[in-house]
Amino acid sequence: MIRRIFWFALGAGVAIFVFVKIRKALSRATPDAIGHRMADGAAGVGASARDFTERVRAAMAEREAELRDELGLPE
Repeated sequence: MIRRIFWFALGAGVAIFVFVKIRKALSRATPDAIGHRMADGAAGVGASARDFTERVRAAMAEREAELRDELGLPE
């Protein structure tokens, strides 16, 4: 009798665990959820691109100032 209760409880626990995992996976697979993840990723890429261009422009201005100083050109 105890063995049957043990196996029943174990099976019920596994079934609940699997049910929760499947519901979580299905909620992440909805079109809205996928769209939100894609939008967040695109926003991150845009911010990275902006940061990169700002760094490149700053480095270009610094190098231009160095070259003008070395060649004696006016700013």
